[in-house]
Amino acid sequence: MKIDRLLAITVLLLNRQRISAKELATRFEVSTKTIYRDIDTLSQAGIPIVAHQGTTGGFEIMEQYTIARQFLTLSEIDAMISAVKGMTTVFNDQMFATLLDKVQALLRPHDRMQTTIQSAGIVFDFNPWGQNPATRDKVNLLREAITNTYQVNLHYLNTNGVESERAVEPSALILKGYVWYLHAYCTLREDFRLFRLSRILELECTSHTFERRDIPDWDQYQWNSGTNEEQRQDVRLRFSPQVRHRLSDIFDPAWITVQTDGDIDVQGSFIIDDWFYSMVLGFGDQVQIQSPPTLIPELIQRAQKIIDRYSN
Repeated sequence: MKIDRLLAITVLLLNRQRISAKELATRFEVSTKTIYRDIDTLSQAGIPIVAHQGTTGGFEIMEQYTIARQFLTLSEIDAMISAVKGMTTVFNDQMFATLLDKVQALLRPHDRMQTTIQSAGIVFDFNPWGQNPATRDKVNLLREAITNTYQVNLHYLNTNGVESERAVEPSALILKGYVWYLHAYCTLREDFRLFRLSRILELECTSHTFERRDIPDWDQYQWNSGTNEEQRQDVRLRFSPQVRHRLSDIFDPAWITVQTDGDIDVQGSFIIDDWFYSMVLGFGDQVQIQSPPTLIPELIQRAQKIIDRYSN
């Protein structure tokens, strides 16, 4: 509907310094002529939109302009309430409780009853299942360090099992899937690094402050930069039906094929490292490596080491 597009254009202009007619047309799947008509309609409605000519031209809204809260729908407010409630599962901060009160204050009494009924449909919980209190304490301490620009000392265990002392300038906390990471500038490496919170053995927030640095573009960030892509191989595993319920929690559904006899084949590309062998061993006698056969001797050797430990 046109009214929905007009509101969406207004919100987009409020959140962007400048945007071209072509970009708006692409985003809303209409012609540039339609966009120009929409801009004219918004201007006639009193929204102060400025048009700039040239190769860097486009439309923008005067900086002082804002929209009233009445533009938020009940569903949008409900989504905000669910998200803020999710934040309270991680952070021990009165700010989020106050924020929740403010968002709920946008609702009329009748709307609050309706939201209570609807909110049962979605729950955000940013505290992963089985997360221990120590991780939550780390999250809260690091958030305080980020807010106050305090340098943090870490006793860290990397993926190779090597421990090191790091002095870092924390910039952000990241929840990727079910794993918490600290994004920080490492004074040892003189570059930004990701530190997995579960591998931070000791954590100290110092009183030393730092000047915030320019953070790398998140879109260009390589989350798997620490892995060796040369170790990646195409692997086919066969699992017994008894562990079928566990497979979708670990593997891409496109990798999983149920055979006529009930066995399940998982075929995909894996980094052949400690995680891979530990994962396979974790299924015990309910899995078999089908290919490549070159992986089997290493698996047998690791299994034999387990047997030897209990045989001595």
